[in-house]
Amino acid sequence: MSLDQLLAWIPPGSPDETLARQVNFEQLLAHVAIIMDGNGRWALSRDLPRTAGHHRGAEAVRRTVIGAAELGVSYLTLYGFSSENWKRPPAEVDDLMGLLRLYLRSEIAELHRNQVRVRVIGDRERLSEDLVNLIDGAEQMTAANAGLNLTVALSYGGRGEIVRAARRIAERVHAGELEPSEIDESVFERHLHTAGMPDPDLVIRTSGEKRISNFLLWQTAYSEFVFIDCLWPDFSKRDLEDAIREYQSRDRRYGTSAKSR
Repeated sequence: MSLDQLLAWIPPGSPDETLARQVNFEQLLAHVAIIMDGNGRWALSRDLPRTAGHHRGAEAVRRTVIGAAELGVSYLTLYGFSSENWKRPPAEVDDLMGLLRLYLRSEIAELHRNQVRVRVIGDRERLSEDLVNLIDGAEQMTAANAGLNLTVALSYGGRGEIVRAARRIAERVHAGELEPSEIDESVFERHLHTAGMPDPDLVIRTSGEKRISNFLLWQTAYSEFVFIDCLWPDFSKRDLEDAIREYQSRDRRYGTSAKSR
């Protein structure tokens, strides 16, 4: 989307117009990944159950998907549920899974109409059969869409993903399908959950925490990170625009010096 196309949807003179004009539409990034953190703290600060925070967090997901598409982001990856999150109280896990079911049932048609391609990465063996069927259906319905690529990391852990890739490569070597001398970074990447996707340009983490939490460990080797204080349920398109502007102000060197570029 160009600046002119975006401004057509924004009231003239509004704060959104000011923010939009500060985004460099000639240097938009391809892939934004977000560690959605702070649902529980948001609820606790309002004397609400943690489940209330998760439900408000789902609304932030919807805002972010729309905002990313409007800003011309090609790939958006959201860290929805980590492999470590299975250790949470069963009632909270059940609510999160129920919320995901609701999201897939209620939002997939609209995502499809808007040409969003949906993918889910992670360990599906721990998910219930009905949820896996919903995920498969969403992926199949949207597979040919040419708009925003939305990936949800669910029951996902970066270390587990790397171990899985290494195991699969070892199996291929054992079967005679691959020579050890042929294994390089490109071969390894093709065995990751994210095969075929560009690495994240920008990783955003909400809630003020400054850690990666086992998220896309291989893929974020040269990503830029932006940590913001707002809790995930409060995350807005303005926060996304601010993070993109911060990213655009940086000089990505990929291990080289500024002079060598």
